[in-house]
Amino acid sequence: MNGGENAANRKRKFVLRVPVTPEERALIQQKMAQLGTKNFSAYARKMLIDGYIVHIDTGPVRAQTAELQKIGVNINQIARRINSTGTVYAQDLEDIKGALTQIWQLQRSILSSQR
Repeated sequence: MNGGENAANRKRKFVLRVPVTPEERALIQQKMAQLGTKNFSAYARKMLIDGYIVHIDTGPVRAQTAELQKIGVNINQIARRINSTGTVYAQDLEDIKGALTQIWQLQRSILSSQR
């Protein structure tokens, strides 16, 4: 600010305040140091105006998680039946193999969608 300039004549008339924790303040100071700047106002303005937000669509992962939960419920039902009867039926083994196949398919789907 020039020596004789007062708040009414400033180009930037609005002051934004953001409370931060000591840890957040330290991180901000580290990032400023990495950029080689000591002017917080200039840094904050640049980040607020030119910064960007990364939005990750977690919908597909949530859907796959729901499918995995269903598979887990089915496996638990099989385990309860085995524990209560003491007998492992061939169909139980086939159901577990099918569940494992579904899990691997979901896993491959998750991994391929991240490329």
